[in-house]
Amino acid sequence: MFSPTPTGWFWELPSMSHDEDHITSTREKLVRMANQIAAFFHSKSREEGVAGVAEHINKFWEPRMRRQFFELLDAGEGFDELVVAASARIKRPITPAEADLKLGLKPFPADVAASQK
Repeated sequence: MFSPTPTGWFWELPSMSHDEDHITSTREKLVRMANQIAAFFHSKSREEGVAGVAEHINKFWEPRMRRQFFELLDAGEGFDELVVAASARIKRPITPAEADLKLGLKPFPADVAASQK
């Protein structure tokens, strides 16, 4: 499912059966997932933890998830300090309008407007 954001549309993760009693937004789930990754890496040295969080998110989160991650990070959401430190190493995905331009396509007007906000 896709939902609007200030920078375009984002993909909403489907609800998991264990989430039914605590239905939360996709944004809350992304924060929780990032913080769970950080919780695992707190058992490592700081450098290994920062590298591990960044590597995991870069490998396993698709660009739409990472785009939402940066929107939340920029908005000051409640990320673990290890996630914040790792953010400098996480690949910031290009916007949908930038992707269209790279492919030689005319960007969708809504994508252009969203990327200018």
